[in-house]
Amino acid sequence: MSDLKVGFIGAGGNARGHMSRVAEIAGATISAVCDLDGPRASAAAQEYEARAYTDPMELLDAEALDALYVSVPPFAHTNVEIEAAGRGIHLFVEKPVHLSIDAALRICEAIDEAGIITCVGYQLRYLDPTQKLKKWLAGRTIGLVTTTRWGGLPGTPWWRVMEESGGQLVEQTTHQIDLMRYFAGEVVEVSARYALRTMGEVEGFDIPDAQALWMRFASGALGACTTSCMAVEGGGKGDLELLLKSQRVGWAADRVTGSPELPELSGPYAQTPNIDQVFLDAVRSGEHKQVLSSYLDGVKTLDVTLTANRSAERGGEPMPTRLGKG
Repeated sequence: MSDLKVGFIGAGGNARGHMSRVAEIAGATISAVCDLDGPRASAAAQEYEARAYTDPMELLDAEALDALYVSVPPFAHTNVEIEAAGRGIHLFVEKPVHLSIDAALRICEAIDEAGIITCVGYQLRYLDPTQKLKKWLAGRTIGLVTTTRWGGLPGTPWWRVMEESGGQLVEQTTHQIDLMRYFAGEVVEVSARYALRTMGEVEGFDIPDAQALWMRFASGALGACTTSCMAVEGGGKGDLELLLKSQRVGWAADRVTGSPELPELSGPYAQTPNIDQVFLDAVRSGEHKQVLSSYLDGVKTLDVTLTANRSAERGGEPMPTRLGKG
């Protein structure tokens, strides 16, 4: 595979970030861009001397692609992943991978049948602090893992609509839930409570602005997560902590801290691999081990967040995940 031909479904801000990085990778060419917004598709395609489409199926039928990026809002996922897999096209799918577990599992089946390389944009897994902590945790017993994501309100209208985004937990805090899984293993049970406390007057807003959930992992460890979009004027925070016997460990994107201190996990830290480079190198080599976040991983993380949504709808009733034992 001398020159990788890459296509894009979606030409919004997230997709444009991937395009800029793919364009810098030797031996990779952006061949086609599709977006329902014709002018936006044309603008992106023109920048990279690619062909523009507004119909994903037309793109797939017309282009001989090696890899396809699917970077669309959660509600906008269709069957394009299945169609691409059936053509042997390798897939990079942005998180969250869907809003329906059943549909995502059908995509998993198509991916397995095709034997293609997949990657989901959980780039926090690739950070050196993440990797150092992951190795350090091997063989150790985690008792408790907690995470917080308190931030502001994105300007994108669809983000504020539950049926279109799934809410903040599904659309943003999926990164923190994915890290909890990466460090502590699969989640088998979730209980959640949601509330709308301060953002009810925001136009077009029907998602909860306060979300809290409790998790039980297959290992027996317990987890807790809180997330909110009320910090509209700053003052938010994000953290992840693990409690082991006589040891508290804190993870951040740029460091790992411990109490007592853990000098073996301190810096300096290595530069983070470019997730687009990782994906396209895997496509070129046919070796998927370097990809740390497969489509199936994306579905398992989605499973936790959608199970939380169902639990909240039932007043916090503990509910089993569908994939936690896998």
